[in-house]
Amino acid sequence: MNSSFLASSFRLISNSSELHSESWFILFDILEIGSCIIVFICAISFLLIIAIDKTCHTVPMMLVANTCLSALGFAIAEFWMRVLALKNDIKRIEYQDPLCLFCGYLVYGTCATFFGSFVLQALYRYVMVVYPARLAWQSVKSQFLLICLTWIVGLIFPLEFLFTGNIIYNVNNQICDIPFRLSAARICVTLFAYGIPVALITLIYYKLIQYVKQMNKRVTPTNILLRAQRELKMARRTIIIVMFFLTLGIPYTILFVISFFTTPPIYHFRIGFLSVDFSLASVMIVLFQFTDPLKSSIKKKLKFQVIKITSVVPRTGH
Repeated sequence: MNSSFLASSFRLISNSSELHSESWFILFDILEIGSCIIVFICAISFLLIIAIDKTCHTVPMMLVANTCLSALGFAIAEFWMRVLALKNDIKRIEYQDPLCLFCGYLVYGTCATFFGSFVLQALYRYVMVVYPARLAWQSVKSQFLLICLTWIVGLIFPLEFLFTGNIIYNVNNQICDIPFRLSAARICVTLFAYGIPVALITLIYYKLIQYVKQMNKRVTPTNILLRAQRELKMARRTIIIVMFFLTLGIPYTILFVISFFTTPPIYHFRIGFLSVDFSLASVMIVLFQFTDPLKSSIKKKLKFQVIKITSVVPRTGH
């Protein structure tokens, strides 16, 4: 009885012991939380606009809404993880919250659906150009089924890492994640969450460029050629957004590659995820800039508000 009591006491102490803390820990936590809040505001605003404005009730905007929803889920998981880290950093303790492992799993699941949403956008543009007569493939029902499929696959594949103990609590970084090292789990999750989706988007864009070039060489009706060029432009915007995200997340990638050859810096996750959260917030802003219906809807509403305010302002007589 005494031995079991001592063992439980030791576990309690080890799970809630005082740790060394750097002054920049809290700053990084706050910056990451701030980035997540920006994603919240953007994603929820975009989703509301798409739901309310009837001009946004189109298949392309449904795919954009899917991207916003996956980004929102990604940000929620990251936000909760950083809140837990901030709490531990302020108290200077080691404590694994019961939701920590689930947040680690959710980060990978929502990240996979986030990149998968861009695959669906690129694929839709490709179908519109190459198979314009296949209306069933372009329908709301077909695209909705594909969206559901990406969410199912994205949320199922990380479960293995959660239940097999690959996602663990990292004390120094106050995060639950798969350790940075050359392992089957780390390679697998990287391929599914980032590698395969990015490769598919790049391949679709390349195939679309080749097809439009062939159309230019053939005798093609002007309206069909213009539509193909317009869809190619939208596909180009999709790949720019993805590459923009990956470029801003380079610190994470560098640290990941370093871990294949040597031990990464002790606080690698703090540095890496700051770049990921910042890039996610930046991507939401770029997404708005590239989505014309969203900009048009907001401009309309702002113009309406200005007219409304102007109409109620009393005119002064001379």
